[in-house]
Amino acid sequence: MKIGIVGAGMVGASAAYATALLGAAREIVLVDINPALASAQAEDIAHALPFAARGQVSAGNYAALDGAALVIIAAGVGQKPGESRLDLLARNAEVFRAVVDATLTAAPDAVLLIASNPVDVMTGITTRLSGLPATRVIGSGTILDTARFRHLIGEHLGVDPRSIHAYVLGEHGDSEVLGWSSARVGALSLAEAAANMQAPITEAVRAEIDRGVRGAAYRIIEGKGATFFGIGAGLARLVSAIGNDERSVHSVSVLTPEVVGIKEAPVSIPRLIGRDGVVADLMPALDATETDALAASARLMRDLLASVAL
Repeated sequence: MKIGIVGAGMVGASAAYATALLGAAREIVLVDINPALASAQAEDIAHALPFAARGQVSAGNYAALDGAALVIIAAGVGQKPGESRLDLLARNAEVFRAVVDATLTAAPDAVLLIASNPVDVMTGITTRLSGLPATRVIGSGTILDTARFRHLIGEHLGVDPRSIHAYVLGEHGDSEVLGWSSARVGALSLAEAAANMQAPITEAVRAEIDRGVRGAAYRIIEGKGATFFGIGAGLARLVSAIGNDERSVHSVSVLTPEVVGIKEAPVSIPRLIGRDGVVADLMPALDATETDALAASARLMRDLLASVAL
């Protein structure tokens, strides 16, 4: 599969690097407003391929996206230390008008994978700007938050996080909802697994994990200026799911017709992902508190999207 990545900064380059090492795409084309940056990133990543997988990495203009089955959009201005993802909205919305038009002119049949923050609202904006079905415009959403959630549960239990099935829903940001009630370890509920491992999930443990998930981006940005390795790997995983028509389940953001009573909200829930994008929504069981929190998150995202004049 040929893919394009628009935006060769740290997120776009990390996605290209992870995708190349996984062998998830036979050809990767990097496009950036700074052609020298795109060329340098492509050359550097290409030099890693002899140690990993076969493939081709190059840089080009938008026309070079011709034939791409998927395009990751990681363009836009970066998040500043102390700045919430939502504060980025006004600055990034205008950038996307030109990016989406140029991308679809070159690759009209591509699935669009949105990585720019605030990613949920940007996914909704892209859906409306592009005129594509919502199932073909996928935001990375809470795929990284979900990975953080599973990582921290795994650390507490002493279990490989790949054996933990737990999801973060709603916004990729402050209003996100950790799905404790539907979390599973193998075939067991989280409480049953915790009892077996003699590592109970107390309220204090929940609070610590919640802080760990919610505060991760702010801690990383404070320490090194940006987050990019985790989301780069998450994007590469989605490239693999789409390119291989896996029909695997991932928590990604889509402009959703209705979720817990809120209409037209760009939020994440677990979704089945295949060659053409989202195949189906797989809404987990939630308790009353989680349902209310997801409704609040969805309402916030809906209202923010509605506030953007397109």
